[in-house]
Amino acid sequence: MVERVPESINFPFEEEKVLQFWNEKDCFRECLKQSKNRPRYTFYDGPPFATGLPHYGHILAGTIKDVVTRFAHQNGFHVDRRFGWDCHGLPVEYEIDKTLGIKGPDDVAKMGIAEYNKQCRNIVMRYATEWETSVRRMGRWIDFENDYKTLYPSFMETVWWVFKQLYEKGLVYRGVKVMPFSTACNTPLSNFESHQNYKDVQDPSVIVSFPLLEDENVSLIAWTTTPWTLPSNLALCVNAEFQYVKVKGECKCGESGAFQVVTDNYVREEEGTGVVHQAPYFGADDYRVCMEYKIIQRDQVPICPVDASGCFTSEVVDFAGQYVKDADKHIIKFLKETGRMVNASSFKHNYPFCWRSDTPLIYKAVPSWFVRVEHMVEKLLANNGKCYWVPEFVGEKRFGNWLRDARDWAISRNRYWGTPIPLWVSDDFEEVVCVGSIAELEALTGHKVTDLHRESIDSLTIPSRCGKGVLRRISEVFDCWFESGSMPYAQAHYPFENRKEFEDTFPADFIAEGIDQTRGWFYTLLVLSTALFGKPPFKNVIVNGLVLASDGQKMSKRKKNYPDPGLIVKSYGADALRLYLINSPVVRAENLRFKEEGVRDVLKDVFLPWYNAYRFLVQNVQRLHQEQDVAFQYNENTVKQSDNIMDKWVQSFTQSLIQFFRAEMDAYRLYTVVPRLVKFVDMLTNWYVRTNRRRLKGESGTEDCLWALETLFSVLFSMCRLMAPFTPFITEMMYQNLRRLIDPASVEEKEAGSIHYLMLPQVRESLIDKRIESAVCQMQSVIELGRVIRDRKTLPVKYPLKEVVVIHQDAEALKDIQSLQKYILEELNVRELTMSTDKDKYGIRLRAEPDHMVLGKRLKGAFKAITASIKELSSEQLEAFQKTGSITVDGHELHEEDLRLMYTFDQSSGSATQYEAHSDSQVLVLLDVSPDQSMMDEGVAREVINRIQKLRKKGHLVPSDEITVHYRCKPAGEYLESVIQAHTEFILATTKAPLMPYPVPKTASVIVEETTQLKGSDLEFTIVKRGSAPQGPLNGPACAYVNLKVKVNSKEQEGVVLLENPRGDNKIDMDNLSRVCSSVFGTNNTQLSFFSGKNELTNKSDIQALLGNTLSVTSSGSAPSPALATDTILCPYVNLQLCNSRPSECLTGEVGTLLLVNPLGHNALDSSGLLLEATRLFGLRGRRLRLYLDQELSQELPADASVNSLNTKTLFVRVLPTTAEA
Repeated sequence: MVERVPESINFPFEEEKVLQFWNEKDCFRECLKQSKNRPRYTFYDGPPFATGLPHYGHILAGTIKDVVTRFAHQNGFHVDRRFGWDCHGLPVEYEIDKTLGIKGPDDVAKMGIAEYNKQCRNIVMRYATEWETSVRRMGRWIDFENDYKTLYPSFMETVWWVFKQLYEKGLVYRGVKVMPFSTACNTPLSNFESHQNYKDVQDPSVIVSFPLLEDENVSLIAWTTTPWTLPSNLALCVNAEFQYVKVKGECKCGESGAFQVVTDNYVREEEGTGVVHQAPYFGADDYRVCMEYKIIQRDQVPICPVDASGCFTSEVVDFAGQYVKDADKHIIKFLKETGRMVNASSFKHNYPFCWRSDTPLIYKAVPSWFVRVEHMVEKLLANNGKCYWVPEFVGEKRFGNWLRDARDWAISRNRYWGTPIPLWVSDDFEEVVCVGSIAELEALTGHKVTDLHRESIDSLTIPSRCGKGVLRRISEVFDCWFESGSMPYAQAHYPFENRKEFEDTFPADFIAEGIDQTRGWFYTLLVLSTALFGKPPFKNVIVNGLVLASDGQKMSKRKKNYPDPGLIVKSYGADALRLYLINSPVVRAENLRFKEEGVRDVLKDVFLPWYNAYRFLVQNVQRLHQEQDVAFQYNENTVKQSDNIMDKWVQSFTQSLIQFFRAEMDAYRLYTVVPRLVKFVDMLTNWYVRTNRRRLKGESGTEDCLWALETLFSVLFSMCRLMAPFTPFITEMMYQNLRRLIDPASVEEKEAGSIHYLMLPQVRESLIDKRIESAVCQMQSVIELGRVIRDRKTLPVKYPLKEVVVIHQDAEALKDIQSLQKYILEELNVRELTMSTDKDKYGIRLRAEPDHMVLGKRLKGAFKAITASIKELSSEQLEAFQKTGSITVDGHELHEEDLRLMYTFDQSSGSATQYEAHSDSQVLVLLDVSPDQSMMDEGVAREVINRIQKLRKKGHLVPSDEITVHYRCKPAGEYLESVIQAHTEFILATTKAPLMPYPVPKTASVIVEETTQLKGSDLEFTIVKRGSAPQGPLNGPACAYVNLKVKVNSKEQEGVVLLENPRGDNKIDMDNLSRVCSSVFGTNNTQLSFFSGKNELTNKSDIQALLGNTLSVTSSGSAPSPALATDTILCPYVNLQLCNSRPSECLTGEVGTLLLVNPLGHNALDSSGLLLEATRLFGLRGRRLRLYLDQELSQELPADASVNSLNTKTLFVRVLPTTAEA
């Protein structure tokens, strides 16, 4: 049978229970097992670093991945989901450098690469446990046991294979290139890395003079924001298209050599002086121009007097050892002293910072290894065109533009902890061997290889085939982005293993990451797959935006400007956080300002209404079983089609949603799906359940009730399956209870133990009726407009009104509205519905008022004149405006936001005082708001009903609880009391509880009571249990028992074990009889045997069938002594009857038994112990009790009464009432 659903719910607590269920049943692995023979759906997980804790960006991307892969599984695919870890590179090394105080390569050389890499290896998985805990708590199903790590030798070997393929295609070369350089990390960065962290900074802005050799009195003046590059200046560049002020004579360009003036059109007139100084080894354009003019040569030693830490070398005598950015001020001082400074100030501009160390980058020429990319830009663009991007503009614009400007990729890093580049070279670099596998390296070097990190292979040499001695490995390692770009192949150890499996499932069906990866992982994946296979690496990609703090700033641990994700989940649950993130602009690649109240609103506006609809269903299924002995079971194949229009509507709406859901999810448009799902919750709870409460409660007959229950069940069950990928916890919780109501014969899946094993519902197109959906939509418009009128006139819905008039120009629409008349009358609480196409009959006209804020700001001086013209617009003109959305007044085009439309009545029509009007663009609604005393009285009666129902809720009552409501009005005989007396039957029809005036019977079982204010009177309510008069004295013990004769360790005892207490609760079976026995008789840990006569009882024996018998108990293996049969209980006892309350702590029994001694001669109860045990017995700890000798509760048990005199008697228990919170 379906379990009772509590009134309130703690979502995070329920999620923890679901997590436990998933773990116990190993649900994720079971999913994979069930789907192993289905078509494959391939998903790649981009690897994060475990050196930092997961943040909202990770949670967002993880949720998107989980939603899509769960959908794919429930859509009939097998989806392997392996977690990946990025283990190499700057993030790890930077942490070690900070910890160990390492400043540069010399410090690493001192400690040794082996020790350095050992330190890196130790912290690689520093937060792996926290990651796994966070990912699992968010409900994401992904395989951590079968993960991939970029430090696995198998992964690194595939990276070598990838590189060798590129090398053999001629795509790898060594060159000197000016590149973004991180002085904190002592390594160059690729172009896409340098674009990841731009900041606005204030830099020096200096204009420096450069005297001409032929006349030192004449100077060229150049502008720069990097004074530290001036010591390396080799030339000046001007633009031949510009006109320069002639200071003296004619300036001619030199023929060759350094310190000449050259020309190039990269010099712009918008910035600086039109003269740019050239430091070719610190600027990409400088390098290109100086090469073009042969000022520098490709094979010469670079003029680059700055080391890997960004400090000047000894060649720059005046500033040697100074960090270049720190040297700026000293260089400026030097220029002033030497008379070369024309102007010095500061300049604010956007400047790149190292994405890892958050320090300024410099541009510096370094020898690097490159992968050729520029030659295959067209192929990259073509392959990108084969990928489906969500949203589309990211692929077309942001990523497409990046590809069009793609530059050769610098893949080498002068670092230590990474995959070594597998190139062995001669000293002169003339002989190069590229190694593509471990086996190849072992064959070439003659050494066994088990690890591919630098400390393991740097010492290995390869004999030269050209007589150049031995070849040694170059010192560089791969950029970690090369590793993550190789991930599709390396995670499968392709081509060394899983060759067919990989080739059958490549490219991936789906990937997802943040928008910052357009210049990161998305790019490297595409470059490598295009170079290797000529195809894109993925078919579909969802790109998310960034999650920012609530003030729009970047989330910062230092600023503490965002709530801890763990605390958010603890407070509101993972489902709420998931839905908040997915139902936001961030899934459209826009930014989200994270607000905690947004997560809270998901609970309030989505989950609680949804939960209440589910609870309402279960309540009424239980009521049906309790009141009419009808056991509800749902079978989709045999369920009869309801002829109720609202049943048909919600079924049609559900099937339309399923149709939309499947189409949009197939298109990966999560941002259109979630709003529709959220809207559906509103439609279900605020429209279907609300308008069909009476049917669901059985007020229109059993058959109609079953139709409504079957409809609601069907919709909730479909909704759970649709929402399961988005909110895996709440759907699992509901399903585990709802599945008890499903006919097993109707379940298609062999294993239906989890909602996540079930396939998504198929669209049942036969149930879709767009006409009915349209009719209900019209009805909703009428009701909502009517509610606005009530709010405007402060007329609560509890107070009935005479008439609602609906005016619509479309007769078919009026017919649709007429078909739903009873719902309109009920929801608006009106007596009569009138339909019309003629608004003139009611003397209605439109008038307009300008929006002063909007128009006043826009029209300024013309506003006053146009206001008069707006007020003169005719009703016909404004009706046309309603349809078109625009109107021209005095030459100004006005739109919907500029005007406020209102309905007025002709004073001559008589409608002005009777009706209030409101409309949307289609329908006009009039409510008769004229006062009526009988309707006022009914409204007050509805207020009384409302107070009673709220009090029921406070008393944690469900509809099936039988109660009586007692009331009293003070002062008596006033208006309120007369209304209640006149409407008693009306109140009873709604509350289903008899309404009785005070006094409350003394013996009544009080559940809850309250005093409230209504219409100037005090209104007291007491809700009591119906039929709660106590029963008479009981004959014998109220609870089942067995007598025990115990002989253990030569000690004999006699006593009793109650087999239940209270009656029907806490039943004992053979498994726990031994434990109870040990507690009562003090046998400690002795193994016990139980005998009924000569027959030994086993775990399968039915102890309840032996009630009233005498059992023998011995230590295990001992024969029993003959037990003398007795027809009576061995110990004295007293029965307790609970009179005016219900038991708590999940107990239901209202009659129990207390043993006054047990075993015989031991543990005697006194009078205070009797009261204490009574509170424990009925789960009423903390409540005050009174014990009585009679069922009328007139003879209270004296405090000094002898307990021994109570043997075999029945005591009546009265619980003193508490006052419910107001």
